[in-house]
Amino acid sequence: MDAVVTHGTPLVDDPERVGSVRALGIDETSFLSANRDHHTIYATGMVDLDEPKVIDMVEGNSAADLRRWFEAQDRVWLEAIEVVATDLAESYRQGMAGHLDHALRVADPFHVVRAANRVVDKVRRRVQQETLGHRGRKGDPLYRIRKLLLKGAERLDESGHERMLLGLRRGDPHDELLGAWLAKESVRDIYLTERVREAKTLLRKAIVGCQGDEVPEIRSLGDTLERWSDEIINHHRSGASNGPTEGMNLCVKRIKRAGRGFSCFEHYRLRVLLHAGGVTWPCRPSPPRIRTRAPYFNA
Repeated sequence: MDAVVTHGTPLVDDPERVGSVRALGIDETSFLSANRDHHTIYATGMVDLDEPKVIDMVEGNSAADLRRWFEAQDRVWLEAIEVVATDLAESYRQGMAGHLDHALRVADPFHVVRAANRVVDKVRRRVQQETLGHRGRKGDPLYRIRKLLLKGAERLDESGHERMLLGLRRGDPHDELLGAWLAKESVRDIYLTERVREAKTLLRKAIVGCQGDEVPEIRSLGDTLERWSDEIINHHRSGASNGPTEGMNLCVKRIKRAGRGFSCFEHYRLRVLLHAGGVTWPCRPSPPRIRTRAPYFNA
């Protein structure tokens, strides 16, 4: 690790490594798992969505952690950022305030749909407890269709659709889970069009439908969609998403597995940036080629 620090730090600190960034992605990954001494510690990564490459990483995922990173950056460099994509974390929105107000902020479609999927799971678990008094088991009707509920309606064949409706009839007496599934599909419908005006209409329809529902989980989803409505529509304006950031997260997790975990964040950050930070490695002479006799085989 001493050799990595000695030779790798100048490569990571090279001002030409990052350059100008037009689209920025922000997301978190787990750094240290929770134990008796501390809760789970996260690391927030900043990714160039056009390259893609990891620009930098900071320890933590709070608004203060992100704000400190922005304060340390050059103001001219920040002003060149036109688009920034994040998940639905309120801490990221607060951390960007005052630094990236000029940029178009985009809510990642994957995380928006995942929020709707979580509502389906929450309602399914609650209805399961209220009707049968225990967690889902192999033969329970709602547990058997748990994966079908999270699939898109267009991906369900006739057999799957019938199985899902049968499970709902048997295990959802008050149609609460059916309402959550319909709310989830209304959120997915927002991304079936690329036109901003149609997306606004579909989003408003989803918000009104969710906020007017009797199920508290669905009403909470409607409030979330309303708070992030501008960022959701900005995806249709820019076409940006956090897909490249998720791809870089896979690289980050692979580095963590290869190192069997890290206890020092600075070492962890250095390893990540050397692997996925767009480092320009110095040219090295190729090793000499040792010529030997070809092996002899008896045919």
